[in-house]
Amino acid sequence: MPPILPAICGCTRDALASALSELDETCAYRTTQLMEWIWKKRATDFEQMSNLPPALRRELSARYTLRPLTVVNQSQSGVNGARKLLCRLQDDELVEMVLIPAAVGDAGTQSRRLTLCVSSQVGCAFGCKFCASGLHGLKRSLTTGKIIGQIFEAEHVAGQRVDSLVFMGMGEPLANTQNLIPALRLITAPQALGLSPRHVTVSTSGHVPGLKKLADSAIPVRLAVSLHGPTNEVRSRIMPVNRRWSLGELIPALEAWQAVSKHKITLEYILIAGLNDAPQHAQMLASLAQRLRAKINLIPYNPVQGLNWQRPVEAVCRSFCRDLLSRRVPTTLRYEKGADIEAACGQLRLRHLS
Repeated sequence: MPPILPAICGCTRDALASALSELDETCAYRTTQLMEWIWKKRATDFEQMSNLPPALRRELSARYTLRPLTVVNQSQSGVNGARKLLCRLQDDELVEMVLIPAAVGDAGTQSRRLTLCVSSQVGCAFGCKFCASGLHGLKRSLTTGKIIGQIFEAEHVAGQRVDSLVFMGMGEPLANTQNLIPALRLITAPQALGLSPRHVTVSTSGHVPGLKKLADSAIPVRLAVSLHGPTNEVRSRIMPVNRRWSLGELIPALEAWQAVSKHKITLEYILIAGLNDAPQHAQMLASLAQRLRAKINLIPYNPVQGLNWQRPVEAVCRSFCRDLLSRRVPTTLRYEKGADIEAACGQLRLRHLS
C-alpha cells in the first residue's frame, strides 16, 4: 500500500505558510496562490498549479494529497433525487455521504441549492438502536482533511458547489472535536470554503463534553440533537449514550449552548412504533421543547436491515405532529430522503461489509 499522506485541504493558512517556509518558499503570495488552488479552483492534481514552481509542486505532491477519498459506489433516489455516495479512504476503510437536492416548490419549480450530509468517523461507538453506522463499531475518527475531502469529492460528483452542510452522517461529530472544530473553521472561513455558519448544522446524539467544547469554540453553526425519547427510560432504550449523559445532564448543556448561540436548537425525533409514538410522549416532548425554545423534526423510522424497530402507521405520525403543533411547538413531519436507496446512516457501508 502506498504511504498515507495528509490531506492538504485540512491545513489552515498558517499551517500552509509554515510548510512553505520549510521548503524555502516564504513569500505570502505563495500561500495565497496555494489557498486559491485548493479552495477556489478545486485543483485535483498538484501539476495543475501552473503558477507554482515545478520543484515546489513535486515537493507538495510528495508530502500531501489533494483528494483523500474516492467514490466507489453511488445510488440515486427515484423519488427526490437524493444521491448516496460510498467513499473509500486511503486505508480502504469506507464512509458515506448523501447529496440532497432542494425540494420541489408548490409551483413545481426546484432550486439548484444542494445540501451535503457528511461523516465525521468511520463507524460509530454510540450504538443508537435505529442506526446501521454502529453495527460494526467505531474504526476511527476522520481527520480534518478527510472531513473536508468529502465536500470536494461530492462537489466533483454533483458538478456544482454545495450550499449547505450537515454533520449527520456516520459517527458522532462531538466525539471528534479535535478534528471537527478545525474543519468548521475552514468550512466557514471566507478565504477557504466560505460557507455561512447558518448553513452548517452539527448533529449530536447528546455528547455533553463535546457540546461544551463546541460552545467554547464560538463558531455560530446550527445544532441538531438526536433526542428520540422524552424520558430517560424511553431514550435509554433507543440511545445508549443516555446511560452516560442522561437528560438531566443533556438539557442543561443545551441551555448553556443557547447562551452563546443565536440559533434555535432542532430536536430530531424518530418515531418508532409502540416505543415513543404515544400521545403522552408527545406531551412530554413538547414540555422539553418549550423549555429549550426548540423546534422539532419528526422522522418516521426508516427500516434498517438487521434492526427490529417498525415504522408507525401514517395516522399515528400525523396525530403525534398535531399534538405538538397544538402546544405551539414548531414541528415538521419529515420523511427520510432516499429511503429507496438505503440513505439512512451506515446502510450502504453495511451492505458492502456484509
